[in-house]
Amino acid sequence: MPTDPPPTLAAWLRTRSDEQLSALLVARPDVARPAPSDVVALASRLAVPVSVDRALDELDAATLQVLDVVLLAPTDGVATGELPGALPDLPDDVLTASLERLTARALLWGDELLRAPDPVRRSVRHPAGLGRRAAELRIQLPADLAGALDELQPDERAVLERLAGERPVGHLPDGPSDGAGTPARRLLQRGLLARIDALNVELPREIGLHLRGDRPFGPPRLRPEPAVATHEQGSVDRRAAGAALESVGKVGELLGLLEEEPAGLLRSGGVGVRDQKRLARVLHVGEPEAAWLLELAYAAGLLDVGGPHRDEWLPTRSYDIWREQDLPDRWAALAAGWLGGVRLPSLVGQRDVAGKAVNPLSPDLVRHTAPAIRRSALTVLGEFRPGSGLSDDDLVALLRWRTPRRADRLAPVPAMLAEAARLGLVVGGVLSTAGRGLLARGEDGASDGMRGLLPEPVDHVLTQPDLSLIAPGPLVSELADTLAVVADVESSGGATVFRVSESSVRRALDAGWSATDLHDFFTKASRTPVPQALDYLIDDVARQHGRLRVGAFESYVRSDDHGLLSQVLNDRRAASAELRRLAPGVLVSGLGADEILTVLRDAGYAPAGENPGGAVLTRPAARPRAAGRRTGTEHSPAPRPLTPDELDTTVRQMRAGDAALSARRGEAVRQIPGVTTASTLELLSRAVSAGLPIWLGYVDAQGSGSQRVVRPVSLAGGFLQGYDERRGENSTFAVHRITSVALVEEDKPSGAAQA
Repeated sequence: MPTDPPPTLAAWLRTRSDEQLSALLVARPDVARPAPSDVVALASRLAVPVSVDRALDELDAATLQVLDVVLLAPTDGVATGELPGALPDLPDDVLTASLERLTARALLWGDELLRAPDPVRRSVRHPAGLGRRAAELRIQLPADLAGALDELQPDERAVLERLAGERPVGHLPDGPSDGAGTPARRLLQRGLLARIDALNVELPREIGLHLRGDRPFGPPRLRPEPAVATHEQGSVDRRAAGAALESVGKVGELLGLLEEEPAGLLRSGGVGVRDQKRLARVLHVGEPEAAWLLELAYAAGLLDVGGPHRDEWLPTRSYDIWREQDLPDRWAALAAGWLGGVRLPSLVGQRDVAGKAVNPLSPDLVRHTAPAIRRSALTVLGEFRPGSGLSDDDLVALLRWRTPRRADRLAPVPAMLAEAARLGLVVGGVLSTAGRGLLARGEDGASDGMRGLLPEPVDHVLTQPDLSLIAPGPLVSELADTLAVVADVESSGGATVFRVSESSVRRALDAGWSATDLHDFFTKASRTPVPQALDYLIDDVARQHGRLRVGAFESYVRSDDHGLLSQVLNDRRAASAELRRLAPGVLVSGLGADEILTVLRDAGYAPAGENPGGAVLTRPAARPRAAGRRTGTEHSPAPRPLTPDELDTTVRQMRAGDAALSARRGEAVRQIPGVTTASTLELLSRAVSAGLPIWLGYVDAQGSGSQRVVRPVSLAGGFLQGYDERRGENSTFAVHRITSVALVEEDKPSGAAQA
């Protein structure tokens, strides 16, 4: 005889196999932690609106169409055999896969009669693109609906047919005050549209179904078949490596500039236009590119707000570690930061609601849906075989079909793909090998995918007669740091060109280098002979450097050249230093030594700082760093799926919890903790001899109470030994700590032992 269908979702879940429950926990990982105590607890979590919305958002258009059939059924539930007739144009394999997807996620439940949980019905506001029933909209439809529709004017019918498409809600256009000027207002008067607020109307479901005729659920929502472009994967990876090298180099240059001169923090957050222009000029890039590099460095945790007053953008402590890593690891950190970042760099420069342009690193760029959109776009590309890809338009169309409930969030996808191309994750619509590795294994996979494609760092430069230095590849960090002091970047790319000038040599001397240090550095770093012109330049600048000495008085300026001091004292450009003569060879000021050095250098002099002993100051102390963000503080990542062992344990715990619930339906033997009764011993002995599982209430040595199902093995010396179903291990229980006990009959869960 046919069995009665389960009356509730929890009852249906009990009929599912362990494999099916495991599949449910995999498909909806947000309900799996912490482990549900039993099936009733699982059913409660499955009904949480946030969890339901998340599960529905992951369904494709065809699956949602199958769900719509059940949601629009006039009765509570739809027989499985009725679905092919309701969707005649949907292929059988698509229908079967959609049903499996819905039941595996418990968005539909039942076997022969499919039902939708109430939270699912509430979450899908317009199933199949149809409006609510007239009764819910509180309007009275004409008794002869077909006749009323036949009498409509063409423009009025066009309004209804448009609303009977995919969206039953429309905007009410402006019209005369008498309310009879537009077709929509005339339809309102006829009772064929319902006003839902001052500006919008909704088409009742009954009218939408009538207009759709024999296709009430619309045309089949089949997966689009995009045009697939094919490329040679090796060529894609080589081009990706070029983009990756460019990104790492530019970010390194940017952070080096901010190390020397941090960018100011705006009161509203972000980086100001002046700093953005400065960075773009020095990096020889456009302002949008400078904004992108700032955002990329921030997403990777290499840039943040710091300094003594937390009012400037500085490299973080992570930058010091990053710059010591090899190139693939450095690139992987940038790529992983971009993939998981919650900001949209493409919005920089757009106008906000107040008409003001959005600045780089502004809080206005935060969009918490960004990581999921980026990952979904790359995941679609990763489903094609290596070397195959899609155009931006085809990818967006496929994403709209895969996640139609998120379709309104896909506008940034083209800009995201352009950013992925800048990084080397995507080339011509094809996912690079490193991009596949990033999706599969995070930073480690990305680094492995790029390894062997990026050049090894070099420890030398090629000095040219025109005082330029050519770096034939990325430089080791120590050499790059030194060159940043003694030379200026003239052009960057695969080979970076540096230029040594009078100002760069003076900068090195200001930092504490001596002429001898500079000669030795260029001799050791260059693989080509150092030109005589460079030696002359160093010596000429060094002879002028340090003729003036600046110390603390607050500050003093001294020199053996009294005429030079008189020149400084009378120089209008140095007036802001507030200098006065103290002695024939000494000037003093109430300003700090750093300020005096800056004023005199800006005036064209070449002073050197000195310590109280009169020695020239050595290299400055370590530059300030921002502390940086802690991992995981910016956004909440998606729930981590359970491992196979965790799945087995969780399902076993739920089964044990169900058994405990069944046992408690009967009257269990209860006792006072610490007092063992004859009834307890008798029931335990019977369970051991018959091999029956029992439900125990137990208090451990720390006083924590728990309930568990145990298969007893032995009872001796005041201890019960058995297999704990919930923990999946053999355990020993002190009898005097047992607070209650009941038999669990496996074939009849409700048959608890009577005390």
